[in-house]
Amino acid sequence: MKKETELIYRQRLGKVLGYIQANLDRPLSLDELARVACFSPFHFHRIFRGLVGETLMEHIRRMRLERAWLELRKSRRRVLDIALEAGYETHESFTRAFSSFLGAPPTRARRDPSLKPKTPVNRVHYRPDGDVSNFEPLLGRRKTVIKVEIKKFEPIRVACVRHLGPYEKCHGAWEKLCSWAGKNHIFGPHTQCIGISYDDPEVTPPEEIRYDACLSVGPEVTPDEDGIEIKTIPGGEYAVTLHKGPFEKLGETYATLCGEWAPQSGRIVSDKAGYEVYLTDPDQTPPEDLRTEIRLRLEE
Repeated sequence: MKKETELIYRQRLGKVLGYIQANLDRPLSLDELARVACFSPFHFHRIFRGLVGETLMEHIRRMRLERAWLELRKSRRRVLDIALEAGYETHESFTRAFSSFLGAPPTRARRDPSLKPKTPVNRVHYRPDGDVSNFEPLLGRRKTVIKVEIKKFEPIRVACVRHLGPYEKCHGAWEKLCSWAGKNHIFGPHTQCIGISYDDPEVTPPEEIRYDACLSVGPEVTPDEDGIEIKTIPGGEYAVTLHKGPFEKLGETYATLCGEWAPQSGRIVSDKAGYEVYLTDPDQTPPEDLRTEIRLRLEE
């Protein structure tokens, strides 16, 4: 079963990598690529980063620059035309990006055959025929080891406030929610502080990133203030791991969980959103001592 699951993840990621190469001339959205890979947008960017070793946008950017490198080598087209084709609006912005990518400007790359892109850990290079058969997932090559348990949870009824914008600016949502909860005597010994992150900041415009700040509540609680909503987090089986450290490092734990543990677990990640349970108070705890339980929903 574990080998079959690894193969499923590898095939789905291979399919989307080939799709990216065939569609570099137009914008590629997270939702579109998640559909191609048959993964939920909630988890696709994390699975991609974990298995490919690059964020989605880093990979797309590299493919466009590798294609530009090949075009510089085989043609005498103007650098500006190649830059525009790669998605850069000016010669200068393309030169900066290309120089960072190859270690030399486009004009030198055109005349120096010894200059070649480095082979990435996933072994995927741009090819005109879209062949990505060399793709090597990063399975078993991460130094980070996490302990994961599969647990079954009942549905959780929560009061929540939606935040739109960068995740690190969600303090206002929590202040509103906690102020409401304090006035209504919601807090108790079993109250859980929960966060639900819906979007990948790498591919989602900052103003469109969605996050729900949530507090678990009983059936008797009803919202009596604008901006406070009641929803139910689905029950079921979840992969559970503990993240230790600052919130800014959560992405690394997600990448290991989604791109390392999940493909080798014999389980498929669900299309339902997972969530985070905050076990420590960030206002009273140093960032390095924060404890966050990540719960990743699994197909049953």
